[in-house]
Amino acid sequence: MIRTRTQAFRLTLGTLSFFGATAFAQDSHLPEIQVRGPRDATIGTADSASEGAAERESFQSRPKLRPGDIVEAVPGVVATQHSGDGKANQYFLRGFNLDHGTDFAVSVDGMPVNMPTHGHGQGYADLNFLIPELVSGVRYRKGPYFAEGGDFSLAGSASLDYFSALPAPFVDITYGSNNFRRALAAGSRTVGDQTWLGAIEIEGNDGPWDVPENLKKANAVLRYSQGSPNRGFSITGMAYKSRWTSTDQVPERLIASGQLPRFGSLNPTDGGNTQRLSLSGKWFDKGPEGETTISAYAIDYQFDLFSDFTYFLNNPVNGDQFEQTDRRRVFGAQAARTMPTKFGALDGVLSFGAQWRGDRIGEVGLYNTENRERLSTVRNDKVQQDLYSVYGQQLVYFSDRLRGYAGLRGDMLRYDVQGREPVYGALNSGRGHDAIVSPKAGLAFTLTPQHELYLNAGTGFHSNDVRGATISTDPASGLPADRVPALVKGRGAEVGWRFQPNEDLTATVALWQLKLDSELVYVGDAGSTEPGRASSRRGVEATLRWKLDRAWRLELDGALSRARFRGLAPEGEGNYVDNAVERVFAAGVTYIDGPWTASLRLRYLGPRALDTQNTVRSRSTMLLNFGGRYAVNKHLTLGLDVFNIAGKKGNDIEYYYASCTGGEVVSGACNGGVNDRHVHPMEPRSARLSARWTF
Repeated sequence: MIRTRTQAFRLTLGTLSFFGATAFAQDSHLPEIQVRGPRDATIGTADSASEGAAERESFQSRPKLRPGDIVEAVPGVVATQHSGDGKANQYFLRGFNLDHGTDFAVSVDGMPVNMPTHGHGQGYADLNFLIPELVSGVRYRKGPYFAEGGDFSLAGSASLDYFSALPAPFVDITYGSNNFRRALAAGSRTVGDQTWLGAIEIEGNDGPWDVPENLKKANAVLRYSQGSPNRGFSITGMAYKSRWTSTDQVPERLIASGQLPRFGSLNPTDGGNTQRLSLSGKWFDKGPEGETTISAYAIDYQFDLFSDFTYFLNNPVNGDQFEQTDRRRVFGAQAARTMPTKFGALDGVLSFGAQWRGDRIGEVGLYNTENRERLSTVRNDKVQQDLYSVYGQQLVYFSDRLRGYAGLRGDMLRYDVQGREPVYGALNSGRGHDAIVSPKAGLAFTLTPQHELYLNAGTGFHSNDVRGATISTDPASGLPADRVPALVKGRGAEVGWRFQPNEDLTATVALWQLKLDSELVYVGDAGSTEPGRASSRRGVEATLRWKLDRAWRLELDGALSRARFRGLAPEGEGNYVDNAVERVFAAGVTYIDGPWTASLRLRYLGPRALDTQNTVRSRSTMLLNFGGRYAVNKHLTLGLDVFNIAGKKGNDIEYYYASCTGGEVVSGACNGGVNDRHVHPMEPRSARLSARWTF
């Protein structure tokens, strides 16, 4: 039967407590609360068809080649890699090649992961510091329809929460193909209302590459939490460090001709190192009058990356390797309040909040290098930027079957760029500010107790690298350069349907569109993103979550997208958004019964245009992975993960641009560059064995 208005109000208030802003996401601290994880969106509580929470058993059981693969628990998201396991994943969603995070906001334990004005690319979201076994929940929303969503959330957002208590301490040892080694120790201790949690991870990997990756990674988490399910606080410290040698994408023509092995490298000195230290604190208070959440964080971050995508095109003598650096400290604070309201006889829920993020970037640089030795400085800047945000959103129950919300978000960005490159640094320095107001609205109509319809619309934004907002001269060429706006508006809308006959079966369909005033596009020879033309996207997404019986679970996701630049195309170009994902399909089967846990996952990423005229298209990729666990007894659990079971020879990424190899320079075949696909192959079939001892 249809829920009463009072029941719906209570459910929605509980859901808002879970979903809130991505930046405010947190779990309560007690073991009995934490182990359950967040609840999925349901009829009567959901605000859109494209929001939800992944089932913990599902995302924990699925095999993960890299930590960032956990975001594939978000329907329609694909995570790949094109430059070493210490670098951020490559993400695809809703017609976007999101590069390393543009237009897809990710937070971990309430802290934003995306980095604005980053040395490698705008919105860089590196999840390699994540410890997947500690993740208690994966919550997501798509589109710019909610007032809580801020920078980088135009396509969607994902909130990853950490446990504050574990059922039992454990040690997990994993060894696999290509000299993969990993050791993880984690546990918690609760005395009264106080809980300590700690975890230490050490990992190494060579990968299938002819030049071994030699990944060395160390990771640690320490958390203290205190209080009750209704009121409490937590303090969390994290530390992460890694270094690696990378095999970047290579010209397909060399592989086809046999001049280069499929897993070969054109520059064995590519790679990098990164480290991240963070301290965060959260306080919450829940009661019949609402919920209040306050949190703050501080992050110390360092990044060095050596890449070579064009080889000898720009410098036939020393080569085209370059170094990108980032040294910053990030500070932030946020407060949110959710409370019941009354409009005459109508019930409602009001949520509002404020956020501040300050990035103090001591060095964001670009240098020409050879064998990791600096030859010259292209850019070296000191940047300070602050983003101030306020938002409010009112939900109203118009009847037992109809509810709706309206929201408003305001963001103001202040920035100061101090160029330190001796020739053009002063010319490219400057300070400024930009502001944007983003209205949001949505309706939900319960057609029957099993069917619900949604209509959502709103505006949002992504920020640009603020160096582009102060630039006057291109430091590489010395020619005048056009400035870009610091904040770029996007407008989106969605109509959706949710079918939920019982708690074991949920199906959703969403038709959506999104228009951006300026596209962030990948530039191959710079290895970063730059602002481009206005664009328009539209598509359809469908999901199915079905618990067939006590043991079996089935998941199906499909997404079709169309992305085009708007307006008249410049001469020699078309209106296709290059590398925009067009078709994604994923399927998963999970079996959990007694001592056995097994997960089989299929992912298909369809072909897409690699140039704006759609004359060159990528090839599709299909990946099948398996993960299994068997509990020998209450202490020992054995595991097996097999990746790329079918041994497919697809590519994690394909780009189309001009490059020139050393041999082509010598033979005189370069002629300003050879246009070609540049590919980074996905890893071949591999396996990992694990053993976990639970104390």
